Order: sequence, then C-alpha cells, then structure tokens
Amino acid sequence: MIPAPGAPLPRLRLAALEAMAFDGLTKGLPYGAAGITPAGVGGRGWRLLEGDLPFPAAVIRSAVLRANSRWMAAFTEANGLRIAPHGKTTMAPQLFDLQAADGAWAITAATAQQVAVCHRFGVARVILANQPVGRQALAQLFSVLSGSGRIELYCLADSPEGVAALAAAATAAPPPADNPLRVLVEVGVAGGRTGARDRAAALAVAQAVAAAPGLALAGVECFEGILPDAPAVDRLVDEVVAVARAVDAAGLVAADRPLVLTAGGSSFFDRVGERLGAAGFDRPVLRVLRSGCYLTHDTMGYARAFARIRAETRLRLPPGGLEPALEVWALVQSRPEPGRAILTMGKRDVGHDAGLPQLVRWFRPGMTAPAALPEGHVTVALNDQHAHMTLPAGSPLAFGDMVGFGIGHPCTTFERWQLIWLVNEQWEVESALRTFF
Repeated sequence: MIPAPGAPLPRLRLAALEAMAFDGLTKGLPYGAAGITPAGVGGRGWRLLEGDLPFPAAVIRSAVLRANSRWMAAFTEANGLRIAPHGKTTMAPQLFDLQAADGAWAITAATAQQVAVCHRFGVARVILANQPVGRQALAQLFSVLSGSGRIELYCLADSPEGVAALAAAATAAPPPADNPLRVLVEVGVAGGRTGARDRAAALAVAQAVAAAPGLALAGVECFEGILPDAPAVDRLVDEVVAVARAVDAAGLVAADRPLVLTAGGSSFFDRVGERLGAAGFDRPVLRVLRSGCYLTHDTMGYARAFARIRAETRLRLPPGGLEPALEVWALVQSRPEPGRAILTMGKRDVGHDAGLPQLVRWFRPGMTAPAALPEGHVTVALNDQHAHMTLPAGSPLAFGDMVGFGIGHPCTTFERWQLIWLVNEQWEVESALRTFF
C-alpha cells in the first residue's frame, strides 16, 4: 500500500528473503553450511574469533548499526527533514527495513534493477535518483507502477529528450491515473554529472513533464556529493530552491501534493539540511536527504566529513554520533620478510576507491578480546586476493593472526559480498544479510 504523501514507509515484506537458502558456493559461507537461510543463522553459535567463519569475512557490528540508524532518524526529525537513504549503498532489504522502522520516507535507488529489488520486498516509495534511459529500463519502471504491490516511484529528468523518452514509455504502458511516474527536475553544475545547467533549461524540463500524460512533476533535485566544498554545495542547493520557486510560481506541481526538494550525499548532509530548511514556501514542502553511507559509516572520508559537520553545522545534532560499523577481517598469511605481512584480503573483498583499508584491531586465540595495534601497521597495497602491510619493529603479528580492517566508502565494500554477517560486540553471529548487486 502506498503511504500518504508525507508519511514514512511501512515495514517491508521479508519473509521470502528470510527463507532464501544460501548456496554452498556463496562467498563467506562456512564449509558444510549449504542450505542455511538468513533466518536460521542466529542459532548456530558461530563466532568470528573462534574461526567459525571463513576468511576474509565482512561483518557489521549490529549495535553500532542500529545506533547510527537511530541517530540519523533523530537528526532528521529534529531539523524538519526527511530521509530517503541510498539503498544502492547496501542493496540489503533487511537494512531497508531497519531504515523504514526508523522513519525513512523512501528508499533511493540508482538503476531499474535496484528499483525491482525494492519492489520485490515491499518498499512502498522509491526515488530512482537517475534519469532512466533505454527501452528495458523504462518498461521495467512502468511495470511496477501498474502491477501488484504498487509503489510510488520517482525518477529524474534533466532534458526535454529525457522527458520525451519517459512520455513515450508512459504512452506504451500507461500507469494508473492515480499513480503516475513522479519526476524530479535534476539541477547540475558545469563540469559535473547529469543535471540541467541553467535555470531556463530546468524550467523547460519542468514544463515538459507537467504536459506529458502519465507523468507528474513532483519537485526539484540535485546531487551534491561530487562537489569539493561547502560553498559549492550551498550554491547548488540554492539553485535547486530557485528552480523550485519558479516551478511553484508556474503552477506546475499539483496543488494537492507537497513539493519535493531533495539532494543526496553523505558528506554534506548538514549543508543540504541548512539550505533547504531555510527556504520558505507558501505550500507544503518535503525536504528530503538521500544520504546512505551513514548507516555503517566508515573510518576514512565520511569520518572526516562527520567531524566537519560536528564542528560547523548550525543544525540540531542529537546525542552521540555516527561510528564505523562495517569491518572486513582477514588472516595473516605470510611474514615473508622483516617489516612486512601479507593478509588474506584483496581488491575482490574490500573497497579501495576512497583509500586503502585501515587496521583497527587484531586478535589471536588466547586473548580475551580484540585489541588495537601500535602505530606503524599500514596497508600499502592490495592485489586481487592479498593485502600488503608494512609493520613497525617489534610488531606482534604472526602467521594465522586475525586482523580487522576499517573501510572507506561503504558502497564499494558492500558490492563485493552477497553475504554479510551481523555480529554482536563479542563478534558472535546474530544474523546474515543478503545483498542484491
């Protein structure tokens, strides 16, 4: 059931997912565990630190995950914002459900396949934060508007040609009159990604959408995540507001629907919130953030971004904060020469586009708990299946030791795993996440 325009998402339908058995060839599944389902994992008593999982292993600390989700829910509520988190970050419907439980207004996707995953598991409102192109993608999108388990679907457009393609698809497969494809005008910057480059072009897109059967203009959007600094973000978000004012003045958004203003990214969500929050309109407005990486956070770029947010923002920050929840664990495979270790984790297992993974803790059977290592343990290179580390003199690391790594940019680590373990603070397995990349 599609929720009311300003209402949060209902919970998802996960029974089918919880009953999906993992194939015995699934990366990360213990030997002999073929056929186990996500619902059946928790009772096995598996412990990472006992070697019950194969290495490398991707794990999420569940207490930290849930605290991050609650923090963002409190942040958006305190500042009059909504959250439509980037589902593309995790592609894990079980995590979409956690975000829905904490008040998410929608889930954001990036491709038609990702929209289909959302639809399959009962996400009732989806923002496709992309301009769909191609017959297959367009047919898939319009099918979810008309089929069983209908959803409210938004997408982007930045040109009359893009609108024409949407309109042609709507003519070929007309959506129900009460459930059109809702379109957001995308505003961009010179040298950036997609998005109309000036106000006149954006308004022309809005007018084309409003005139097309099967489409409905919903609002205006941008993606600020590629921008270098806060002033550039402010300028782009201010342009979104200016376009929205022109669209509103022209009467292009239905009077009985709220005007949607939205931007997406996890580095500058404070700047987006401040600029959108300061924009007054004489009609209902939904101010929607699309950050996704907050859920697991990281130890690198987003950690630095959050430190800046703490120091600079004028928005209300709830108690606590965001902490890294996602780790990839590996074993020391070789100490081939002094000051060097090779570990069982590589490019196939961990993202490296935002920096090489950072060692956060280590463990050897007989220790009471994982511990930090002294400075000087540095990841210097990754091969497909190996990590190269330089070690300081006197490093305790030895063959077979377990090493936990913090990551940067969660998206490119999630995509390397179909199976990710949720663990408690003793690294005991509580449940399993299934991803759909």
